[in-house]
Amino acid sequence: MRSLTLKLTLAFLLVSLTVVALVAVFAGRSTATEFDRYVWEQAQNKFRADVSAYYQINGSWRGVAEHLRRQRLALQSDPSDRTPLPPPFLLVDQRGHVVAPVEPYRIGDRVSAAELRQGIPVKIEGQMVGTVIPKGKPPARDPGEEQYLARTNQALLIAALGAAGMALVLGIFLARTFTHPLRELTTATRAMAKGDLEQQVPVRSEDELGELAASFNQMSADLARANELRRQMTADIAHDLRTPLSVIKGYAEALRDGVLQPTPETFQTIHQEAEQLSRLVEDLRTLSLADAGELTLTRQLVHPRELLERTAAAHLPRAQQLEIALQVTAEANVPAVNVDPERMAQVLGNLVSNALRHTPAGGQISLAATQQANNVLLTVQDNGVGIAPDKLRRIFTRFYRGDEARQAHEGESGLGLAIAKSLVELHGGAISVESTLGEGTTFTIALPVGS
Repeated sequence: MRSLTLKLTLAFLLVSLTVVALVAVFAGRSTATEFDRYVWEQAQNKFRADVSAYYQINGSWRGVAEHLRRQRLALQSDPSDRTPLPPPFLLVDQRGHVVAPVEPYRIGDRVSAAELRQGIPVKIEGQMVGTVIPKGKPPARDPGEEQYLARTNQALLIAALGAAGMALVLGIFLARTFTHPLRELTTATRAMAKGDLEQQVPVRSEDELGELAASFNQMSADLARANELRRQMTADIAHDLRTPLSVIKGYAEALRDGVLQPTPETFQTIHQEAEQLSRLVEDLRTLSLADAGELTLTRQLVHPRELLERTAAAHLPRAQQLEIALQVTAEANVPAVNVDPERMAQVLGNLVSNALRHTPAGGQISLAATQQANNVLLTVQDNGVGIAPDKLRRIFTRFYRGDEARQAHEGESGLGLAIAKSLVELHGGAISVESTLGEGTTFTIALPVGS
């Protein structure tokens, strides 16, 4: 993590230094260029002002060339005057003829219209009397101007160094800010690697790092919950296996020691416990295959009414024994569904078995099929005792029993609804439940319409 912080800091610093250096170079060059342009324009304006004054005094351009030459000679002859020589400007009259020449022009030469457009007009009382045309290069800077530019460049250098220092401080701050959540995640993952799965890190922002922290928290909570469920499931499996094994072992020891006589009733009890073990092992195998995505489905198009009537027929004797009515209804236009008939019969059979256990004599269980948009809804509804809200939310949890005392003695493992949920979801469907205490329970299976 330190290396990442260092890399980010150096990256911020390098980018900042590059930007500052480029700005300083361009600013320095721009300052020198603009300064030279300013000096050139000042000299040009001064020259125009001088020749304008000459024309106002003399009323014409006669002798202006000699006047300008004497001015130049006077400046050259004074060694104490460090003012640079005026830059070369060509002066032409209103007709375009040269009146104050510079090389290679001579007095009287006519300049082109293109050159005239590059010049600055000289006007006296609103009337143009001539044109000043710059020629040659700007004069060299004097020592004062060079000193001014040097001070300007020095100020730019100091500002660049200050900006680099601020960039370094800001880079360190940003690097630490960016890597702090990563350090927290690293600490939390190391704790998880040591077995402490329930880890939570602060979500400090809503950006990608915040999303990463939130995802980690969700993952940690899911892992902790899954681990707790695994522990509980292991304990439940051990308990459910221990009970029939203890019965079988007890009967076997009693028979071996001659304490118990080998009667048909004794062997029937041992067989029932063995059947219970077999059902539990098969349920666990089904769940493990479903979780691994390895449970094979033999799909075919089946009309929903056939599934419901098959389930009702299988449980009709038990329902008659308990004096509970079984009713099947299906709309005529309900489309077929592409399912594994055996697995769906297992799901519906589990729901009907549960309904029979919780519906009193004289009650009714209704199996129905309807269409809703692109789904076929299969419902199993009873008017039994119902399920309490606190138990309803856990109804599909593995090894959960709403009535521990009764269901344990009836040989139920608590895996039926969990298996039903896995099988329905494996078909691309969903299962839900609604219940009201004292009024009954309705399970609804939503399956996509078969093609």
